[in-house]
Amino acid sequence: MSVKIKIQHALKKYGDHIVIKDLNLDIKEGEFFTLLGPSGCGKTTLLRMIAGFNSIEGGDFYFNEKRINDVDPGSRNIGMVFQNYAIFPHLSVKDNVAFGLTNRKIDQDTRNKKTDEFLKLMQIDEFKNRMPDKLSGGQQQRVALARALVIQPDVLLMDEPLSNLDAKLRIEMRSVIKEIQHQVGITSVYVTHDQEEAMAISDRIAVMNKGSIQQIGSPKMLYQRPTNLFVATFIGYTNILKSTLDFKGDQCFIKIGNALIPIKNIKTKEKQNVLVSIRPEEFYLSDNGCIEGIIESSIFLGLNTHYKVHLNGLDQSIELIQESSIDNIIPDGTKINLNIKTDKINVFTADGEQSLTKD
Repeated sequence: MSVKIKIQHALKKYGDHIVIKDLNLDIKEGEFFTLLGPSGCGKTTLLRMIAGFNSIEGGDFYFNEKRINDVDPGSRNIGMVFQNYAIFPHLSVKDNVAFGLTNRKIDQDTRNKKTDEFLKLMQIDEFKNRMPDKLSGGQQQRVALARALVIQPDVLLMDEPLSNLDAKLRIEMRSVIKEIQHQVGITSVYVTHDQEEAMAISDRIAVMNKGSIQQIGSPKMLYQRPTNLFVATFIGYTNILKSTLDFKGDQCFIKIGNALIPIKNIKTKEKQNVLVSIRPEEFYLSDNGCIEGIIESSIFLGLNTHYKVHLNGLDQSIELIQESSIDNIIPDGTKINLNIKTDKINVFTADGEQSLTKD
């Protein structure tokens, strides 16, 4: 059975050093929820508190209505998948997957049936008699995932499970994990520092920094409407430009280089200095574009070409992404004109702490 997870006012500290302070979080039943953030932000610490591997200095943790602060890890009915797989080198694939069932003294017929079911689900049944050292990294991770799921846990916890795999295998395995999680329907909490990975597999994401949650939302929401500058720069790449908000009547303008750009979705009437987040794909070439610039360099990446552009009136360059042309790449030194998809950009206060953009 799956559970919802509620965390209220969580506190974690080592001596006088506070790692997590007054953190609140609700994870829905059956949800694939990801804790995303840079190294040292507290995401693995929080995962280990849910698992019972780390002590809880304050706050309350619930699985449904049951408070689990003082419940032994072995009694929380969790499945855990680690970064280093943690499968037993002296046991075959089948025995590794069956390990949790054996520990729970499940009868042999049921154990064999469940083990075979999850070997097939993870597409590793043909390797069931192999030893772990005869498996690839991706196959070992499938074994670890099957072992975590076969006990039918209430919660599946995964700590950077793909970080030891090469790029191609990571893409393959994140598809596997998402597909299996949806098939099984288990509440899953996933830790990663890789924003692309988080966006590819998650129902919702909590972006963490310095022990606190900056924003919780769907991948689409976090990318399109980040709540502050940290989230905007951590989720994908963006150009950050210093600017000002100005008003003429009810019309709001931002200044980009030498151009004044009208913008509609601003929730303030106050003239002020701001930071503007414009993703590379939100600039576009236009003969009538009001922003002037010069191509400094280009990188061809197949589907798209990335350009570094110096904007007139600014002391910085921006990145522009355009779909690659069949004929040629815009040469360095070419003067260009740009416009902006203003409905997609985000405007923040000068300190980057608050968004001034309407949802």
